[in-house]
Amino acid sequence: MSKSDFPCPAAKKCGGCQLTNMSYEEQLSFKQGRAVKLLGKFGRVERILSTNKPFFYRNKVQAAFGRTRSGEIISGVYQSSTHNIVKVDRCYIEDKKADAIIVTIRKMLKEFKLTVYNENNGTGFLRHVLIKTAKNTGEVMVVLVTGSREFKSKNAFCTELLRRHPEITTIIQNVNSKFTSLVLGEEQTVLFGSGYITDVLMGKKFIISPKSFYQINPEATVLLYETALKFADIKAADTVIDAYAGVGTIGMLCSDKAKEVISVEMNPDAVKDAKKNARLNNIENMSFVCADATEFLSELAKEGDKADVVIMDPPRAGSTLKFMKSVCVLSPKTVVYVSCNPETLARDLNFFVKNGYKVKKIQPVDMFPNTSHIETVVLISKI
Repeated sequence: MSKSDFPCPAAKKCGGCQLTNMSYEEQLSFKQGRAVKLLGKFGRVERILSTNKPFFYRNKVQAAFGRTRSGEIISGVYQSSTHNIVKVDRCYIEDKKADAIIVTIRKMLKEFKLTVYNENNGTGFLRHVLIKTAKNTGEVMVVLVTGSREFKSKNAFCTELLRRHPEITTIIQNVNSKFTSLVLGEEQTVLFGSGYITDVLMGKKFIISPKSFYQINPEATVLLYETALKFADIKAADTVIDAYAGVGTIGMLCSDKAKEVISVEMNPDAVKDAKKNARLNNIENMSFVCADATEFLSELAKEGDKADVVIMDPPRAGSTLKFMKSVCVLSPKTVVYVSCNPETLARDLNFFVKNGYKVKKIQPVDMFPNTSHIETVVLISKI
């Protein structure tokens, strides 16, 4: 599809896709230019990697539910910087099966006389639907986020949803009764299936639960992780620290070559999944720490421990000064920085360059086509 025939009727209202006025080739050129502008002072910026599949790539889809002033039940996304729901039946960057299931649930609410949540007065039933799909196994998770525990006709609702969508492998009710912008609450009940899905990535199996982080573009993730592993150049005697580890994906891919991998993640649900993933893949040279990455590395540095390779994949805000100082005290020969924000990446690279490290390679990856986001992998080596 080109910029002239981009089909999404919600593109201007939604704000989720910022680059739909460009062809995909123009998008890649734009992102390359931005990466060069922000990161070029550190060295050559390689040509951006892409799967050349800019549509229907998201394996995680969430929809908010509400009513229009006329009383029509709608589902979709929040308009940028607001809590106004933009009705979406089909999003052109989301998994097609996920969108179809959401539309079905919206229709079923009326059939089963179920209400939608009103965040202004805290009444009503369904707030959000979260769907995760596993591209390589075909498994599908449906999470019904409700404002209360009571779920009238729960069994009949699930039976009918499964009849209409037999591809669903697990259904979960998550209860979120708080006034919050967070989608998921603390309490959840498995209504059907195991409560998780399993995917296969680069030869490894990964369990994915409702709250755990997993990259949303499966094919581009392979490009991202292959680059990170290539840059890490792990040797058999190396100790690797995988910081901000999520469900342990990068660390487990490193485990085939390393002597030891230490996986650090502060989300307890993700750590539980990571441990299950290690058992699932018969990995015995990994340990898992549920802690803030900054605090953990600070303690290691105080104790005089060393690491050969540090792989860091921080959130959009980038790393913390304390974390980077601890990395420098640990003095690994190699740091691989996986970034989802080139602006905070540039800030953090300045620190490493001033503290005994050199930027050796910079590789952008287009993880999020049709949006302005850029993923980048950087190789930083000890001078």
